[in-house]
Amino acid sequence: MKKFMNTAETMVAESVEGFVRAHEAFVVFGAERKCVRRRHLTSGKVALISGGGAGHEPMHIGFVGQGMLDAACVGHIFTSPTPSQIIAAIEETDTGAGCLLVVKNYDGDLMNFEMAIEMAGDRHGLDMIVVSDDIETSRSGDGRGRRGVAGTLIVEKILGAAAERGMPLAELKQLGEGLNTRIRSIGVALNGVTVPQTERTTFSLGPDEMEMGVGIHGEPGHARQPFAAADAIIGHLCETIIADIAVMPGTQALLFVNGLGGTPPAELYLAYASARRIIEEKAIPIERSLVGTYVTSLDMQGLSVTLALLTDEEIALWDAPVATAALRWP
Repeated sequence: MKKFMNTAETMVAESVEGFVRAHEAFVVFGAERKCVRRRHLTSGKVALISGGGAGHEPMHIGFVGQGMLDAACVGHIFTSPTPSQIIAAIEETDTGAGCLLVVKNYDGDLMNFEMAIEMAGDRHGLDMIVVSDDIETSRSGDGRGRRGVAGTLIVEKILGAAAERGMPLAELKQLGEGLNTRIRSIGVALNGVTVPQTERTTFSLGPDEMEMGVGIHGEPGHARQPFAAADAIIGHLCETIIADIAVMPGTQALLFVNGLGGTPPAELYLAYASARRIIEEKAIPIERSLVGTYVTSLDMQGLSVTLALLTDEEIALWDAPVATAALRWP
């Protein structure tokens, strides 16, 4: 294993320190470095807090700033942040209107964020929205529901904009829950993930194989298939999404093609062109787009396709100004 690191044990702390120093205009460390928060908080606004294990960068710390998150907590690689980290983020960012916690649907994340709410709920107005956009886990039948993957970015952006406009906590939760039902994602990988602590890949593929339905923690997917041309791969992903989401007349869509860590931009844009053509052939108009590496699984060579069906209000919130390390538009 070759990685630009000193030791596996110090990699996350050193990486987060570099992130904060590189983006000092947007973020600072919270007390005892338990979270990364906005440099400038807005008094009286509901605070949005998220987090998860390291290895998914720029999610979530790259989404801290005006128009998105107020704070993010980073755990060890692919490991949930602790309740004490989450409570520290709550204490630092609650300016009077309470906090909404945006949580991906994984057992560890749910347990620790729920525990933080129990421990801090008597001092703060708190609520939680669970993101569950991954199609693959809904097909596995394990009863846990869909995982939260790349669609988390869309939820955080739209809720962040609504919070900036002064939407109260209960309405933000309602908006997020409705939005979550209209987002679907699925991923594909050409290799597994090399985890620094173990120095092994999470799964191995032959030279002519690919893995369909992968997660963002290096999990294998539902099927190992022969490698194919890009249009065939993207076609399978898009057809799976379209079959799983209710498209109503007048639907407006956001198409998000996300790199999982080791896929170059040229391939992501090729995949976007293919996905847009396939989806629009199904009479689903693409009104907004995002292409890039935002929700990663360390060095996985792969990508995910996300389709979000949005209302006029949600389109306007997506378009609202954002100023973070990873997303920025006026």
